[in-house]
Amino acid sequence: MKNRNKYLKMLVFAPVGIAGLALFTFICGEIVRRLWNWLLPALFGLPAISFWQAVGLLVLARILFGGFGGRGRHDGGIGARVSDRIADRIADRVADRVGERVQGLSPEERERFTQRLRERWGAAPTSNENSGP
Repeated sequence: MKNRNKYLKMLVFAPVGIAGLALFTFICGEIVRRLWNWLLPALFGLPAISFWQAVGLLVLARILFGGFGGRGRHDGGIGARVSDRIADRIADRVADRVGERVQGLSPEERERFTQRLRERWGAAPTSNENSGP
């Protein structure tokens, strides 16, 4: 009986999903077509495009930029990988600069510095925190 209800739901919701996807594609394609034909021929002298060319632009944008996904920012697309690399490089540079500055501090100043960091950011002490230069 459960399987029968499952298949009945699929028979009802599959056409609704397909119709929803078709409506979404139509609306987005029409928006892109109208915006393109309104702005780009007047601004840059580019030719007007058809509905199917607008849909093709949407597909191309999806392939190149990985947008329109509902899985959040870090879904494995190229944009997520590039932003992760940039964030990692910035974090490494900041850590290097802070490390260089901390090396020049006396042990008392270093302890005050780490205490202020803990108070401000709630950072837990690390295992190599007490190792000196």
